[in-house]
Amino acid sequence: MAGHSKFKNIMHRKGAQDKKRSSLFSKLSKEITVAAKMGGVDIDSNPRLRLAVKNAQSNSMPKDNIQRAINKSQGGEGDDYEEIRYEGFGPGGIAIIVEALTDNRNRAASEIRTAFAKNGGNMGESGSVSYQFDKVGEIIFDSSVMDADSMFEAALEAGAEDVASDDETHEIYCAMEDLNTVSTALEEAVGSEPKSSKLIWKPQNTIEVSEEDAQKLMKMLDVMDDLDDVQNVYGNYEISDEILEKLNG
Repeated sequence: MAGHSKFKNIMHRKGAQDKKRSSLFSKLSKEITVAAKMGGVDIDSNPRLRLAVKNAQSNSMPKDNIQRAINKSQGGEGDDYEEIRYEGFGPGGIAIIVEALTDNRNRAASEIRTAFAKNGGNMGESGSVSYQFDKVGEIIFDSSVMDADSMFEAALEAGAEDVASDDETHEIYCAMEDLNTVSTALEEAVGSEPKSSKLIWKPQNTIEVSEEDAQKLMKMLDVMDDLDDVQNVYGNYEISDEILEKLNG
């Protein structure tokens, strides 16, 4: 296990931009509907649905919206959604993974390819960059729930593989198949629910990008975030605090 993670600022921009709530809720709803369609509506016996609901709750999605998304799965909706992973390269040669949930493969591929091409990148073949990432479970708690040493011990006891703590958060990583077990054990140890608990693509190494490339990259990621078919975007980039402050200023 390690005490520091360069992965930290990969999602940093999320805090710097105003959350597009309706778009976010739409993506969360889609994941809940598909999870319930595939594994049933019983949260206790459907790990994917349990995680989807937990993620929605951590993003302050109303209970009615969550229940509506679950109900849709029983009404035939969610049948046509297909999970597709796109891979490519961003400004500065960084690796990008895009997870999509779509009912129109051609539309999704076209829009994502355009987002790459118009912002200094290009879409690659399947497998062109995913070998540079590991699919792992990620659990995030506010730093206020306990001190770093205590969280490290609790995470180790729960079966986690890596912990990164700073002034704001504790980020815990585990094998993807252990996510539910580790998350549940930590909830009990900490006495509160995590801010986030989900499967992610974690880069094995990161590349620090220049200010010019970072500017193009932020534009690319914003464009992708706005696409209805895109659920998640991951990259192996690292942006210095100095450049982040300039871009967010």
